[in-house]
Amino acid sequence: MYLTQKEKEAIFKKHGKNAKDTGTAEAQIALFTQRIEHLTAHLKNNRKDYNTERSLVMLVGKRRSLLDYLTKKDVLRYRAIVKELGLRK
Repeated sequence: MYLTQKEKEAIFKKHGKNAKDTGTAEAQIALFTQRIEHLTAHLKNNRKDYNTERSLVMLVGKRRSLLDYLTKKDVLRYRAIVKELGLRK
């Protein structure tokens, strides 16, 4: 896979509570964002890869639902993760 275990732990350490914290919404959103960027770069070179395109759309939907969850639970956490990752809304 394109991300090693150490790279994933670095993402979780930066956006979660610690390196083993994979369950918080912020950590999952950060991981989804990394995967979305990777798939987007892949699709720029492979325009007719429709399976990857479908996976990308589903992944964006998952990230959107997690962001919606954060807006309902804690707006400050939502604003912090959007600013940190540079997402648009």
